[in-house]
Amino acid sequence: MNLRLIFCLLFLTHSLFGQEPSHKRIARHIEKLASDRMKGRGTGSPENAKAADYIASHFKKYGLKPLGTNGFYQSFTAKVRRVVVPDSLRSASNVIGFLDNEAPNTIVIGAHYDHLGEGRQGSSLEKEPEGKIHNGADDNASGVAGLLELAQYFAKNDVKEPYNVLFMAFGAEELGLQGSRYFLNNPTLPLDKLNFMVCMDMIGRYNPERGVGIGGYGTSDTWPAVFKDVTSSVKFFTDRAGNGGSDNAAFYAKQIPVLFFHTGGHPDYHKPTDDTEKIDVVAEEAILKLEIVLLEKAMQQPKMTFTPVQ
Repeated sequence: MNLRLIFCLLFLTHSLFGQEPSHKRIARHIEKLASDRMKGRGTGSPENAKAADYIASHFKKYGLKPLGTNGFYQSFTAKVRRVVVPDSLRSASNVIGFLDNEAPNTIVIGAHYDHLGEGRQGSSLEKEPEGKIHNGADDNASGVAGLLELAQYFAKNDVKEPYNVLFMAFGAEELGLQGSRYFLNNPTLPLDKLNFMVCMDMIGRYNPERGVGIGGYGTSDTWPAVFKDVTSSVKFFTDRAGNGGSDNAAFYAKQIPVLFFHTGGHPDYHKPTDDTEKIDVVAEEAILKLEIVLLEKAMQQPKMTFTPVQ
C-alpha cells in the first residue's frame, strides 16, 4: 500500500469519526445555551432569540437548507397562560433546517430550546422563583446539543439516506408545546410526507440503574423491527406510549409515529439548580450513537404506518 493511499484512508477515517457525536462538542453546546448569560432562555427574551440564532448558525454551518418562513426561522406569537403577566403575548420562533436527500418522504428530528427564564412565566418548581435564572441545562440544552450533533452527523456523513431529514428546534415548548403545534398547523412542507418524528427532551442526566427511556415504541408496527438486535453501551428501555412528555405529543396527535428519548426526572427539574456541571456528556454521546443506529435502521424501512396506543 503506497503512502498516498494510506494518507487518503486516514483522512477519510478521521473525517468520518469527526462527524460522530462528541462529548466535548456536547459540553460546549450546553455550556453556551445554559450559561447564566442566557438567563434561562425564557420565551420572548433577547436571550431566547440568541439561542435561536446560535442554532441557526450551526444549521447554516452544516449546509442545511432553511425551511422556515424567514430563512431558518418560523416566527409565531406565544401566549403565557399559567400565570398572569402584563406581557402575556410574546414573540417566539421555531428554527428549521432541511437536509434534502431528494427523497419522497422526510423524517423529523426535534428538540425544544426554550426554558423558564428568570422564573416569571410559570411552571417553576422553586418555592420563590421570580428573579432566579433557570438555566435548563438538562431541560433542554441537552436535547438541543443532541439535535445539533445529529444534524452535523447526517449532513456531513457523505451518505444520501433514503429519507430527507427535517431538523427542528422548537420554541415555547414550556408554555404548552406551542412551537411544535404551530408548525403542525402551519407546516413548511406537507405533513403527509412526514414518516416519523424523533424528540429529545432531557437526555443529559443518565442514571445507569434506570437507563434512557425511549417512548413511542407502540406508535408504529415497524418499531419492533427497527429495535431488533440493537445494543448500546448505555442501558435503554422502551415504552409504548407516544402522546406525552414533550413535542412528540403534538406529532402523535397528528397521527405521525414518534420516538421520545428521555433520561428521567430529577430533583433539579424546573428549578434554578438544573446546571451544566450536573450533565453527563459522555453518556449523552453514547445515547446519540444509539439514536444514530436506530435512525439508520428506521430509514431502511418503508414509510411507517401510524398505530394509536391503547
